[in-house]
Amino acid sequence: MKRALGTCYYPEHWPRELWAKDAQRMVKAGLTWVRIGEFAWKRVEPRPEMFDWEWLDEAIDVLGRAGLSVVLGTPTATPPRWMLDRHPDMLAVDAEGRQRGFGSRRHYCFSHDGYLDECRRIVTLFADRYGRSPHVAAWQTDNEYGCHDTVISYSSAASKAFRRWLRERYGTIESLNYAWGNVFWSMEYDSFDQIDLPILTVTEPNPAHSLAFRRFSSEQVARFNRAQVEIIRARSDAPISHNYMGRETAFDHFEVGRDLDIVTWDSYPLGFLEDRAGVTVATQRRYSRQGDPDFQAFHHDLYRSAGRGRWWVMEQQPGPVNWAPHNPAPLPGMVRLWTWEAFAHGAEAVCYFRWRQLPFAQEQLHSGLQRADLVDAPAMAEAEQVARELADAPDVAEAQAPVALIFDYDASWAWEIQPHGAELSYFDLVLDHYRALRRAGLSVDILPPTGDFDGYRMILAPGLMHMSDELKARLMACGAEVLIGPRAAARNEDFAILRPLPPAISGLDVLVSRVESLRPELTRSVSGGGSIWGYSEDLEGAAEVVLATTEGAPVAMRTGSVTYMGGWGDEELLDRLVSDLAERVGQGTRRLPEGVRVRETGTERFWFNHTDQPVNTEAGPIPPAGVLREPLG
Repeated sequence: MKRALGTCYYPEHWPRELWAKDAQRMVKAGLTWVRIGEFAWKRVEPRPEMFDWEWLDEAIDVLGRAGLSVVLGTPTATPPRWMLDRHPDMLAVDAEGRQRGFGSRRHYCFSHDGYLDECRRIVTLFADRYGRSPHVAAWQTDNEYGCHDTVISYSSAASKAFRRWLRERYGTIESLNYAWGNVFWSMEYDSFDQIDLPILTVTEPNPAHSLAFRRFSSEQVARFNRAQVEIIRARSDAPISHNYMGRETAFDHFEVGRDLDIVTWDSYPLGFLEDRAGVTVATQRRYSRQGDPDFQAFHHDLYRSAGRGRWWVMEQQPGPVNWAPHNPAPLPGMVRLWTWEAFAHGAEAVCYFRWRQLPFAQEQLHSGLQRADLVDAPAMAEAEQVARELADAPDVAEAQAPVALIFDYDASWAWEIQPHGAELSYFDLVLDHYRALRRAGLSVDILPPTGDFDGYRMILAPGLMHMSDELKARLMACGAEVLIGPRAAARNEDFAILRPLPPAISGLDVLVSRVESLRPELTRSVSGGGSIWGYSEDLEGAAEVVLATTEGAPVAMRTGSVTYMGGWGDEELLDRLVSDLAERVGQGTRRLPEGVRVRETGTERFWFNHTDQPVNTEAGPIPPAGVLREPLG
């Protein structure tokens, strides 16, 4: 597989006389892909049923004749203002019951059938016109599902659709009442039509009700995306993609990914550092111009899995952005490092967002490969350097990692609904385990609970609040060294605690008898080093105790090759666990310097220095923000 570079371009923002010059400069820089069109509905259809295709025809032709392959986006993330006159109830409603407004983007509710029909109409027109274009080499549906908290909508359209969904799922209102435990607080319903959305209740809604609504909302995203994919696929042979986001868990990306040919995501390491990476202030200071060493890599591995191996970075940060709490410039070399890091994790393409900084509207302070005055920005030289390096680089040869880490969107919703502690989230729990694996120098594959476990030496499955009997049996029988917990199988699929008490895994003699959440300053020290913080469980059973508190209470217990972890380990404790599991299967680990990470492909080993100082490694010295590549074998 060849690796390629690209950019995101908006011809409608610039005079036509610039288009050919921009295309030539892109090619000179070594770019081969260009994404366009995803926000251009109003320019294509300025009035209902009145179209102006000529400018888009010309833009695609200019870019294609220059030698660029076009990714054409469907424009459904930004419906024109006239659309609201047609469908005034198409807007989403937030958790306070307020209708969201026009004036930015993503102003629609996924459950609104009228707007979905409008999307089918415009996507059909796009696909009919460009589906066989020699220059349109890929498609993107919509843009960034979930951005700006837009998956969950409490609109009347969502309410009607949710009731239909519940009726199909539960069959009878008696079954729903029983499954949800509605006998509590006299919450029993007499019909599905009585069920409102879990919003503005006096205190918290029934967690089963909330979880059902989260599942429904996720399925609405998949339904919306599938409608576009089916139209395009009937009219084009080009692969279809969608660009996911960082730390976006409101919908199941694996489910949406099953309908796509390529999964892409939008990587903004410096924006994410303070906005969503979940790191300490000290870490933010240390990596303020580099980004967290593990956050981007985690998403590379997650979305490689969601794309079944085919994935890109559709938007790569090239300089300061406009939307984070603070927006510094990258350390020199970081744009190159971020690009190579994506390729090391299997990306087919990395596209920089954006080609040129815009002098107007909401993203004026979002940098690009060029400044607003058409002069190259600092990132251009780094992109050109990567393009030259790619010319001499071997093709990507993917290889299965020795470790699998399970990520489950349903578990994320369950933790959000019932976190039990103010600082606790499923995403952070999984990311902490990923960080520990990376600190040990291990390459990681991230899998859904339904993934294929064959060939992995270690499988980590923290925080899976609901585990099917089938998943429990597969983990017990897979032959890998398995780590599960905390909060494993703590609830059934309708958010109830069952008997026997969790985790109730046949062959693993462990029982969780009590759970507690801990204040941040109150930790439980573990004998031999490390601590439990945030969340702790009391464990019983005849399984072997492999970790215990300094007072002797079990922290981790093991039967055969399956270990149950009864708490949230700090960095030292998770490092101990990973080292122990790796040693049991003969998997080599490394003690990497601070900020250094390793990733192996089938033919190469990549070393990344995320620090602002030179670092010596076993493979040789690496400069600040540097990349070192070495062949394997």
